[in-house]
Amino acid sequence: MRYLLLLLTLLLTLGTITPSAAQILDPVQWQTTVEEGSSPDERIIVFKATIDPDWYLYSSDFDPDLGPQVTTFIYEDEEGYQLSGEVIPVDPKEKFDEIFEGNVTYFKQTGVFRQPVKLTGKDDPVATGIIEYQTCSDITGQCIPKEYEFSVALTGENTLLAGTTNPEKGNAQTSSESSGSVFSAMNNDSTTPANDTENPEKSVIATGQPEKNEAEKKESLWSFLLIAFLAGMAVLITPCVFPILPMTLSMFSGDKKGGHTKALFYGLSIVVIYTVAGTLVAGLLGADANNEISTHWLPNTIFFLTFLIFALSFFGLFEITLPSGLVNKIDDQADKGGLIGVFFMALTLVVVSFSCTGPIVGSLLVASASGDILQPVAGMFSFGLGMALPLTVLAFSPGVVDKFIRGQSGSWLNAVKVVFGFLELALAFKFLSMIDLVYHWGILDRDVFLVIWIVIFSLMGFYLLGKIRLASDGPNEGIGVGRLLLSIITFAFVLYLIPGLFGAPLKAIAGYLPPMSTQDFNIVRLMREQSAVGEQVSVVEEEACESPKYNDFLEIPQGLFGYFEYEQALACSKATGKPVFLDFTGHGCANCREMEESVWSDPEVLQSLREDYIVVSLYVDERYELPESEWYESAYDGKVKKTIGKQNADFQITRFGNNAQPFYVLVDSQGQPLTNEPMGYNKDVEAFKDFLESGLEAHENNKVAAVQ
Repeated sequence: MRYLLLLLTLLLTLGTITPSAAQILDPVQWQTTVEEGSSPDERIIVFKATIDPDWYLYSSDFDPDLGPQVTTFIYEDEEGYQLSGEVIPVDPKEKFDEIFEGNVTYFKQTGVFRQPVKLTGKDDPVATGIIEYQTCSDITGQCIPKEYEFSVALTGENTLLAGTTNPEKGNAQTSSESSGSVFSAMNNDSTTPANDTENPEKSVIATGQPEKNEAEKKESLWSFLLIAFLAGMAVLITPCVFPILPMTLSMFSGDKKGGHTKALFYGLSIVVIYTVAGTLVAGLLGADANNEISTHWLPNTIFFLTFLIFALSFFGLFEITLPSGLVNKIDDQADKGGLIGVFFMALTLVVVSFSCTGPIVGSLLVASASGDILQPVAGMFSFGLGMALPLTVLAFSPGVVDKFIRGQSGSWLNAVKVVFGFLELALAFKFLSMIDLVYHWGILDRDVFLVIWIVIFSLMGFYLLGKIRLASDGPNEGIGVGRLLLSIITFAFVLYLIPGLFGAPLKAIAGYLPPMSTQDFNIVRLMREQSAVGEQVSVVEEEACESPKYNDFLEIPQGLFGYFEYEQALACSKATGKPVFLDFTGHGCANCREMEESVWSDPEVLQSLREDYIVVSLYVDERYELPESEWYESAYDGKVKKTIGKQNADFQITRFGNNAQPFYVLVDSQGQPLTNEPMGYNKDVEAFKDFLESGLEAHENNKVAAVQ
């Protein structure tokens, strides 16, 4: 949907990944080494995390109450040494997380943590402990809380790197970066089984899942490239490009053979110019920086000011032009003739059209923020191709363009420019809202943002109808069919926005709006909570199910009644005859929150979860420690599971062969799965409805079979 919205925005201003299936994932590999400190009795433990592509690891230095699980180092025994201060993460990246509404720090590709310790005299001290951490994927939407056990000797021959280091400066060498010998504790708790002889079907699913995710990633890239291509074609009608087409294309008239060759080279030059620009952006910023530009305050400030300035320019307040000296120099090169002159002619068009293409190219870069280095390069190539292809075709008959443009009035082009101004102004507030969230100003809450957009698009609709005139507009000669149709679309969009003031989710543009949690008045949420109270009473009193454990500190989203313990949910299922909806989730799982807001909130989905299923939310990162009588040793990894979260995570792994969240399974009252495949992160509401419906059908079929 975000690509469709981007297309609509670009046309006016100028994928869904569905991982499911069982799979044990282990995207982070740890290595532990030791360095000498600044004094003879000081050592520095260096923890290096190697992170799989498309995954990121949360750091240790942001608010642990925000939501995501910070990386935590727990030392089991400090005999022979003592910690010297907190662990130091080395240059983590920072961004604003819209889901949790706060700044988080994280690592991509490689993460390094340094822990200074002081030796206390015991011979051969060994530091042992556990690293608890959370890693998430940019591509599949999965999140995984995990832990790693480390053990590293702090003294002894051939165990220390030579030289001294300053932990405050983060000078972290590892064994792979030094010729010295070190004691390295490699990650030996890999949770990806090579073969699953007990469940061959699970192995087949796990093997096929990476291929499925890769195919979906490619499909998402192709969707983005199509949008970029269409945006390149749409830019030709902008008021910066359209008027200069006859002058530019007329240069190809004359000798047909030579003119055609030059026309082809002209189009190729445009593609090369934009591709080189995309390569420079990717090279200067890198894949990680591209991932940050959609959330970091600095690029959002730049985008806000850029779009605001362009909007005021399109309204006629002033003209935006590049330095005349630069344009003239490029234009002089274009006059030299030959293929070199054709190249500079293409460069002149790109430079002169900057005031219109700049915001469009910026929007494409924002849209590619979740991709890797390939995406901005390929996106700019596709954009250039979309712009160059029609120009190349038109260059074969430039007279057609000249006659068409001469038949258009100046007022028509000015109207296009003003409409662009309204759209640029609306987009400017999108970037400003991100800054508002970063600094917690609380000014551009969701309802305030919607009011601003409603006003902007209403004024745009009245302008299209000719009810509002600007000083730069010509005489009012009535409106054509095109303006009438655009005004209908605009007012329809305004009517779509209005219910959002009362709490409607507005899923089609949810990515452009501030979080629902910022809205002061939400009548939909109030009604849902009132309805949920009644449902809770009826389930507990009329159907005689137990009151859920842990409901004093855990909750199920969307006001649903349910359980937080699997056995309790099965007991209620037996008492009511309803199947069980297993929700493996986490406090720090951003994509779990996104599923709950965009999919669970659908009226039909919500009704089915409330009326047809017993919902049980199993938090895999809940740290509440259970009574010792409920502890057990896992058959999977041999570790004692003491907390709610550890037991839920172990249950997900041992029972369903999966360790990523969100993860949804439908089972009957005996705990047997009702569908062939569970469901993971998938924002396709219809697919989720089908998933729930298939579980109900299987449950009914099982009842019939049991009676027979």
